[in-house]
Amino acid sequence: MKTHEEFVRHLLKDPEVKAEYEALKAEFALFDELLRARQRAGLTQAEVARRMGAKTPAVARLERVGSGKSSPSLITLERYAEAVGCRLEIRLRPVARTKTSNNGR
Repeated sequence: MKTHEEFVRHLLKDPEVKAEYEALKAEFALFDELLRARQRAGLTQAEVARRMGAKTPAVARLERVGSGKSSPSLITLERYAEAVGCRLEIRLRPVARTKTSNNGR
């Protein structure tokens, strides 16, 4: 039986799967960050929901970012961050450019 990592590597050999995976990479990163923050805080979804003034299913949906639903608002992410004892930070990081990919500049 393959490990999860082996299975993912196998799937990513397919160019169509790889393209979809890359398109969702940021959503998966957000999903992972939300789960890690909640786990570090030692909280359940129900406890986070109570702290946010929301219902447990809303937190469950928030933690399923890659599910194809609409993206959470900044206000919702800020409330979640506060509930798990964090602050929300958003960063824009430059993409490494090659000499030929300067978008006409």
